Amino acid sequence: MSEIRSLLPQYDYIYLGDNARAPYGNRSFDAVYRFTRDAVTWFFEQNCRLVILACNTASAKALRTIQQVDLPKIDPSRRVLGVIRPTVESVARFTKNGHVGLFGTTGTVISGSYEIEIAKLYPHLKVSAEACPMWVPLVENNEFDKPGADYFIKQHIDNLLKKDDLIDTIILGCTHYPLLIDKIIEFLPKGREIRVISQGRHVAESLKDYLHRHPEIEKRCSVNGTVNYFTTDLPGKFVDLASLFLNETIEAEKINIDYLC
Repeated sequence: MSEIRSLLPQYDYIYLGDNARAPYGNRSFDAVYRFTRDAVTWFFEQNCRLVILACNTASAKALRTIQQVDLPKIDPSRRVLGVIRPTVESVARFTKNGHVGLFGTTGTVISGSYEIEIAKLYPHLKVSAEACPMWVPLVENNEFDKPGADYFIKQHIDNLLKKDDLIDTIILGCTHYPLLIDKIIEFLPKGREIRVISQGRHVAESLKDYLHRHPEIEKRCSVNGTVNYFTTDLPGKFVDLASLFLNETIEAEKINIDYLC
């Protein structure tokens, strides 16, 4: 959200955090699909024409079904996009030797979505993935920059590089992980260059390109430069967490989307 607003400040945005049911990373495919569909339905009720699933797990487990099954029934003129494809499109610009690593939630890694998308665009690249189930809780509990995080970060870096010690580019395949980037860089091997890809800017640039290529969608987006935040859990907790990502104080309203199930 921060990167998208920075690049495209003119549009009106509605942000929904399903904090009551998050994290999605260890949920089943069916649960992630149902939760994501609920949120998309709520967005459509707010008259949103374009919805971005700003979650790798939702993008991996729910996006395709929503696009192919739900949208044709609800409104074929609306669009739902994810964050995996834009991230994958940027990978080839960074890797020099074709060895790519991925840090992601358990759900994202098990889905194999990154490997599938990379194989479609860049079949010559080798991808190794490492699930990091403790990383989101570290961020959610504001422990991401404390000594207690060191063990879990170093452990998964070591595990990933054991799978392929030639990796020269690592994708942070979760929107929480950029807050860990300083510690990740700290524990990467010294004396060799490993690039770390954070998704935000690439997703924002991809969205700008998408709107340029699809004027029929762009012209249906309102342009008053507003943003409104909603959460399915306690607004106070949401506001505290949002400040870590957005570097600004916001207000949020609690809503209930359980009735959509």
